[in-house]
Amino acid sequence: MVATRTHEVDAPDWAAIVIVILSVTAFAVAQGLTFPLISLVLERRGVAGSLIGLNAAAYATGAIVAVLWIDQLTARFRGNRLIVAALFICSISLATFATIDYLPIWFIARFLIGFCASLISILSGAWLNTASPDRIRGRISGFYGAGMCAGFAIGPLAIPLVGTSNGSAFALVAGYIALIGFACAAFTGSTRTSPERAPAGALLRFISAAPILVLIELAFGFADIAAISGMAVYFVRVGHSEAFAAYAITVLSLPTAFAQPLVGWLLDKTSRAGVTICCGLVGAVAFLAIPFLQSEAAILVVFAIIGVATFALSTCALTILGERFEGGMLVAGTASFSLAYSIGSVMGSTGTGSLMDWISPRAVPISVGLGLLAFTILVSFKRP
Repeated sequence: MVATRTHEVDAPDWAAIVIVILSVTAFAVAQGLTFPLISLVLERRGVAGSLIGLNAAAYATGAIVAVLWIDQLTARFRGNRLIVAALFICSISLATFATIDYLPIWFIARFLIGFCASLISILSGAWLNTASPDRIRGRISGFYGAGMCAGFAIGPLAIPLVGTSNGSAFALVAGYIALIGFACAAFTGSTRTSPERAPAGALLRFISAAPILVLIELAFGFADIAAISGMAVYFVRVGHSEAFAAYAITVLSLPTAFAQPLVGWLLDKTSRAGVTICCGLVGAVAFLAIPFLQSEAAILVVFAIIGVATFALSTCALTILGERFEGGMLVAGTASFSLAYSIGSVMGSTGTGSLMDWISPRAVPISVGLGLLAFTILVSFKRP
C-alpha cells in the first residue's frame, strides 16, 4: 500500500524551510567545489581520465550507501539531527582534502562527502514537502532549487580566487559548511514539522509506484555530473584554460539559481508534466550544440541554458513528489531520487571519462545530448 497525499498543511513551516534551504545550499557548495576542483587537480597531475571519473564515482557510491541505510538511520535518529551531523562530517571531509595529499584518502573523503550529501538531499527534500502546502509547493521547490544552484555557483568561485595548487579552496568551504551546521542546529527548536521515518521496504514500493519520477532524477544526475565534472575536463582538453572551466561551472549554476523560482511558478500555474518535457528537450539541444560553438561567450550562454534546463528536471520531480505522496513515503521518494541521481552521476562521470580516453573530448557533450533526447521522448509517452 503506497501512501498518496490525502491532506495539506495549512501554512508553511518557515523555520523548517530555512533549515532545508541552508543545508542544501551548503551541500551544493561542497559538490560545486569538489567535482571541478578535484578533476582539475588530478588532470594537472597527469591522472588518466578514467581514474578521474572513478574518483567522482566514489562520491556516488557514498550517496548510494546512504540511500540503502536511510530507513535504519531515520529509525534511530531524528531527521533534523541527521542533517546537522551530515553537515559537520562533510566539513571534516573537505578539510581532509586541504591537509592530506594522498589519493587513496581522497577516495575515502569523496565517499564520505557523497554519503553526507545524500543524507542532506533525502531528508531536506522530504522535509520541504512536509512543510509546504501544495498551492505554493512549486515556488518553494523553486527557491530550494535556487539555493542549491547558488551553492553550485559559489563552490567553483573558490578555484579562481585561491587557485588549485594548494588546499585553500577546500579549507575555505570546510569552514563555511561548519558555520551552516551551527546555524541549522540553532533553528531546529523553532520548527513545527520534521522529516518522518522511512518505513521498511518503502523504497522499492515507491519505485514501483512512480518509476517515471525516478527516471527524471536519473536523467538529471547523468546530465548534471557530466556537466560539472566531465565538461570541466572537456573544456581544458579542447584548449580552454582552467579558469574558463571553473567560470563555466559557475555560469552553469548561477543563472539556474535565478531561474528556478520561475520554474516553480510555472509548475504551480501550468502542466507539471509539460514543464518536465520542455526542460528535457531544451537541455538535450543545448548539449548537442556545444561542440559546434567557437566563441567562449556563446559557449557560456549555452552552458547556462544547460544548467537551467537540466536542474529544472529535479525541481519538477520534487514538486510532483509532494503533490502525490506524503509522510514516510516522501522520505522513500527522496531516497529513491538520491539513488537515481547517484546511478545517473556514475553514468555521467565514468562515461564521460571513458569517452574522452577512448574516442575524443567532443564525444562527451554529444553523448549526453543524445541521452537527454532519448529520455525526453520516453517521458513524452509515459508521463509522470
